[in-house]
Amino acid sequence: MTEIDQIIRERRSIRAFTSQPVDNALLKEILTTASYAPSGTNTQAWKVYVVTGEMKDKISNAVIEVIENTRKNPELGEQYQETFRYYPTEWVSPYIDRRRQNGWALYGLLGIEKGDKDKMHAQHLRNYRFFDAPVALFFTLNKVLGDGAKLDTAMFMQNLMLSAKSHGLDTCAQAAWNKYHSIVLPLLGAENEILVSAMALGYADTTNIVNTLKPPRAGLDEFCVWKS
Repeated sequence: MTEIDQIIRERRSIRAFTSQPVDNALLKEILTTASYAPSGTNTQAWKVYVVTGEMKDKISNAVIEVIENTRKNPELGEQYQETFRYYPTEWVSPYIDRRRQNGWALYGLLGIEKGDKDKMHAQHLRNYRFFDAPVALFFTLNKVLGDGAKLDTAMFMQNLMLSAKSHGLDTCAQAAWNKYHSIVLPLLGAENEILVSAMALGYADTTNIVNTLKPPRAGLDEFCVWKS
């Protein structure tokens, strides 16, 4: 197995980070490496906002305030819609089975029992603190671009995650932020853009049990069709 194969197989979504800061020079190196992702006709459409410190806290606080208010008054949630539909409106097997397995495996590690809405809610809010990672990344696109630019941005993100892993850092891609793009984008000064995704980046807290989660992968026979 090559080094890059090993990095790909070891990358996971990390949900607890230490407070150790990430050096800006290292961040620049990782982002430069990520920029070698392929893109349709070399448009390189992606844009990334690297957010730390007070601005990261400001964005987190603004979104969490809305989530808490919506929990008390559900009708408020109608004004917050995803940039685009990430998940299906109707789930079918095997995708719903994998989703449930992943969710209950996570909650099981954290001691959250089915029906414990308060603990589930608290864990959900962890997304909007970037799981305590020191660096938040927001990936955006110009509004004039088509759906293909989202694919290009996804490849940019994958490059970034793998490069980060090779430097001893970890990440967690977060589509959960999309629903609150109307809050995030003005704070970033990105009103003429759409939010594709966010990402937490930092050093994994290896003492936290949540980071022992290793979701299983489907075998080739489940997703690969050979024709000759």
